[in-house]
Amino acid sequence: MLVVPEGSSRQRADRFVADMTGLSRSFVQRLIADGRLVHDGAPVKANTVLAPGTTVELEIPPAEPAYHLTPDPTIAVRTVYEDGDLLVIDKPAGLVVHPAPGHWQGTLVNGLLARGDDFGGIAGVQRPGIVHRLDRDTSGLLMVARHDASQASLMAQLKARRVKKTYLALVQGQVAAAVGRIEAPIGRDPRDRQRYAVTADGRAATTGYRVRERFPGWTLLELDLVTGRTHQIRVHLDAIGHPVAGDRVYGTGTSRRGPEGLERLFLHAWRLELTSPSSGRLIRAEAPLPPELGSVLEQLRLEASDHPGGPAGRA
Repeated sequence: MLVVPEGSSRQRADRFVADMTGLSRSFVQRLIADGRLVHDGAPVKANTVLAPGTTVELEIPPAEPAYHLTPDPTIAVRTVYEDGDLLVIDKPAGLVVHPAPGHWQGTLVNGLLARGDDFGGIAGVQRPGIVHRLDRDTSGLLMVARHDASQASLMAQLKARRVKKTYLALVQGQVAAAVGRIEAPIGRDPRDRQRYAVTADGRAATTGYRVRERFPGWTLLELDLVTGRTHQIRVHLDAIGHPVAGDRVYGTGTSRRGPEGLERLFLHAWRLELTSPSSGRLIRAEAPLPPELGSVLEQLRLEASDHPGGPAGRA
C-alpha cells in the first residue's frame, strides 16, 4: 500500500510509484497496464494524477526465475530481405517473436540467435534486434535490426509512423465501403484483462482499409496499420461488425470458425515499406499469403464461380 504524502504536489501515478518503490518507470508502467495498481478496488491508469492523501495498492508478481537465451537451429528463419542494417523476416503463424515470462524458449529470437549474427541490444537482452512484433497467430513480415544504430533508426521511424505496414485479412460479412478508415481508441477490455477493446479512455488507434476481393459471406481486405496497438486490426474490425476469420479471441460463431478449411487466424503482414537506416533509400518487402491461407481463398473463389449471382469479385 502506497500513500501520497500530505503536503506533496500532485503527480502522475507511474512516476509516484516508481519514486516510492525504486522500480524502473517502464516496469511500473507495465504493471499498471496489467491492472496491478488499484485505488478503491479500481485499476489506475499510468497518467492518472494522484492528489495528496491518495492511497493506492500495487501488486508485484513473483520474480521469474533466471533464464538464458539459447540459440535454436531447429526454428526456421525465412529471410525475404537482408542488408548490413537489418533483416526482414517472414514469420509463420504459431511462432512467438521474443521470450517473455513463462515462454523463454521456442521463439523467433531463439532461431535468430542460431544464425550467429549480432543484433541490436537497446530493446533489452530478451529482444535482440526486435523493434516491433506480430501476434503469435499472425504471419508475415517483421523487421530485425543488426546493430544498435539500425535499431534506434527503425524504432524512431515506427514512432514517427514512417514505416508503412500493410496486412491482408479475411473478414466476416460484406464490408460496404470499398475504402475506409477506422479511428477508435483501444485499451484493455474492462471485463477481461486478457483482451483489448474499443474504450473511451484507450490509446488513439487508426486503421485504414481497402476491399481487395468479395465472396459470399466474406471480404478480403488490405489494411494499413497507421498506429500499432496490441491486437489493433482484430479489435477494430470486430468493432465495426466484421471480425477476422478464424479469430478465437474476438470472433464468435461463424467468424470464429471461418470458411471451410481455415485452421488459423486469417491475418497476414503482407508488405513493409521503410527507409534504410544507412542510405536513406526506400526498402519495400512483400510476403505472399502462406499456402494454408491461399488455399482457403481458392476454395472461396471456386464456390463463388458456382454462384455467379453472389457478391464475389475483385474490387
